[in-house]
Amino acid sequence: MDIQVGDLVVRKSHGGDIVFKVTDIFVDDTQQTHCVLKGLHLRLMADSPIDDLEPIEAEHLRNEIVRMENMHNNTLRQVLVRRSREREQIELRRSEATKKFTFFDLPGRVLHLDGDEEYLKMCLKTYNQLNLQAEGHWVEENKQADVIINLLEEIRPDILVLTGHDALIGNGKKDISDINNYRNSKHFVAAVKKARLVEPSRDELVIFAGACQSHFEAILSAGANFASSPNRIFIHAYDPVFIAEKVAFTPINRTVDVSDAITASVTGVDGVGGLETRGKFRLGMPKTPFK
Repeated sequence: MDIQVGDLVVRKSHGGDIVFKVTDIFVDDTQQTHCVLKGLHLRLMADSPIDDLEPIEAEHLRNEIVRMENMHNNTLRQVLVRRSREREQIELRRSEATKKFTFFDLPGRVLHLDGDEEYLKMCLKTYNQLNLQAEGHWVEENKQADVIINLLEEIRPDILVLTGHDALIGNGKKDISDINNYRNSKHFVAAVKKARLVEPSRDELVIFAGACQSHFEAILSAGANFASSPNRIFIHAYDPVFIAEKVAFTPINRTVDVSDAITASVTGVDGVGGLETRGKFRLGMPKTPFK
């Protein structure tokens, strides 16, 4: 079978349910050829015998891209409608004395570490569409704990995103309580713990960590505010972005409604969850003509 690194494929044994990109090809101890796969839109890493793979048909790929783009655009529209509604409420509450002044917005700033360079670029584009200041770094999951302290001390963000790829590994029935049965959850846990050495307070530094099928409970216990994946399902590439946006634009004097934050994600409550968290949005006045 002529499958090369970079090809888009589906797994025959799974009914072609997920589109993957081939990132590596190797031969195991039994001389069977395997491919390392990453989800095209889902934060999932997997490997598969090459014989179980087939190249995706052009129509299938086109339909998948259209479906995902529609989902992304619909979520963006919902966010912008919500913000417009919230701004109207702020204007209604303003006193007569302050209505002569123009306010400016100061949402929370994001530091985003991603184990996938392509996903990072997609997320940074979406942050920009959401008018959210974000700095991104492509860092493999197993190296994020090594660099996080220096990055936090240099950038001092309000919100930290630690993500990439993850998966339950091994064959047969897995003990989902054992973090060693996950591809990258232990690395996310280590990075969260290091981040909490810099800022222990969940109110001062809001952390989202995890990817597909991650060990939700362990990541929260390590100090994250939000994590994936409560039901060990696959999460979408943009889920961390929409969680971060909800925190960044919730006023500093309000607590982020956990259900609202989760609803703001693409995947929903099966894919992401978290704790009550203080928002990071501040209003300032007056808005000057110099910026």
